[in-house]
Amino acid sequence: MKISNTPNTSSTITGFILLGFPCPREGQILLFMLFSALYLLTLMGNGSIICAVCWDQRLHTPMYILLANFSFLEIWYVTSTVPNMLANFLSDNKFISFSGCFLQFYFFFSLGSTECFFLAIMAFDRYLAICWPLHYPTLMTGRLCANLVISCWVLGFLWFLIPIIIISQMSFCGSRIIDHFLCDPGPLLALTCTRVPVIELTSSTLSSLLLFIPFLFTMVSYALVLQAVLKFPSSAGRRKAFSTCGSHLTVVSLFYGSVMVMYVSPTSEHDAGMQKIVTLFYSVVTPLINPVIYSLRNKDMKHAMKKLLGT
Repeated sequence: MKISNTPNTSSTITGFILLGFPCPREGQILLFMLFSALYLLTLMGNGSIICAVCWDQRLHTPMYILLANFSFLEIWYVTSTVPNMLANFLSDNKFISFSGCFLQFYFFFSLGSTECFFLAIMAFDRYLAICWPLHYPTLMTGRLCANLVISCWVLGFLWFLIPIIIISQMSFCGSRIIDHFLCDPGPLLALTCTRVPVIELTSSTLSSLLLFIPFLFTMVSYALVLQAVLKFPSSAGRRKAFSTCGSHLTVVSLFYGSVMVMYVSPTSEHDAGMQKIVTLFYSVVTPLINPVIYSLRNKDMKHAMKKLLGT
């Protein structure tokens, strides 16, 4: 693969070069096969949850409706990066167009933002169900559930819109080479002709608010849930509550743990290889294992899955 290091300006830049995972051709083919399998498994796993919720009348409750929406989100989240990554494994020039790069940037971060909001409202749903069981049906109505779902999607897709538009209008110089498998703001801002501290500060502030506000909301919800569960008179009731919430807490820990390592700790401490590994974890591995976590720890979901598969 030949990569030109000739400087370019925004007037001549038509795209960028995503280095991805540099290795010999045989290694690229193996990576293509590996990530193709992971991508298909992710689609099948999350698609199975959506089908199970749609077809099993017993799962037509707010908790499972939110879970189906979350699985739908995960399908598009992984689709925002993996197909282009697969194409790059088989490509000689690793090229992505200017518009393609910023579309990926927008959808990847918008879907990630939406995931933060969904994790928060899923925690809120469990808080209402466990702490206010008698009032839950009147509090978490179908209308409120629909409004929460719509709010998550709208907020997620508006959160980073303006900063991304501004960054796309900036002048770019240098080699066009992005040492990553996706268009990430750090490498993109490093290629701009002049640093704009206001944009960097705005992007950093929005990222911090996006991470910490939903995360704190989620943690407070589960702290209240834990307090309520410990007061349950029966051990069976406690086990059922912990089983229901345990899967969600596992997903929250995996997602926020990896994202905070990437975007909260100083970026100067991470080399390109570490950035790729951490990004892979929350953008590819987490959507893959989420269906397994939710299915294994939930009896209703396991029953619906068996019914769906005819076993």
